[in-house]
Amino acid sequence: MAGLKNMGIKQMLRAFSLALMALASACTSQMPLQSAGQGDVPIYRIGPDDKVRLTVYNEPALSGEEYVVGSDGNASLPLIGNIKLEGMTAAEAQTEVTKAYANGLINNPRVNMEITKFRPFYILGEVEEPGQYEFKHGMTVLNAVAMAGGFTYRASHKHLYIRRVGSGSEIDVPLAADTRVYPGDTIRIIERFF
Repeated sequence: MAGLKNMGIKQMLRAFSLALMALASACTSQMPLQSAGQGDVPIYRIGPDDKVRLTVYNEPALSGEEYVVGSDGNASLPLIGNIKLEGMTAAEAQTEVTKAYANGLINNPRVNMEITKFRPFYILGEVEEPGQYEFKHGMTVLNAVAMAGGFTYRASHKHLYIRRVGSGSEIDVPLAADTRVYPGDTIRIIERFF
């Protein structure tokens, strides 16, 4: 308490704003993806068809490239070859790649790995153009329907079915403007009953 009395107002405001920024940063980086009324969706994990960008500091020959995660869950990276990334978060993948480079290849490697392109989502049923579409961050079901050419005249506007990645079954979800779509989701727009 005595330390606070000796601190000027500008110093207190600066310390407070730094604490808020640190708290906001921690919340956004650790916050799992969630969807309204559909339960928690886990933190995004790398899977086939994702693209990752690798940056190894002070190693321009190893940096800047995008690598596709194959159907086997591996990405072929320079010097280390195939490395399993499927099922990892970007931070976990970064740690594994750093360990691989540190294993006699690069002294004290500093690696950054980021996901640059997410796997697609799928939409079928009562939309004009069912199929596979590129995922965009922050997508909702209404965005997905718009990408697929809109609803057919027979489409239900009350509910739909979504199968999330890793789930063997669909969930019945009310059609709402804030219903989120995630990479790898399969959305099925059903026919309405008159």
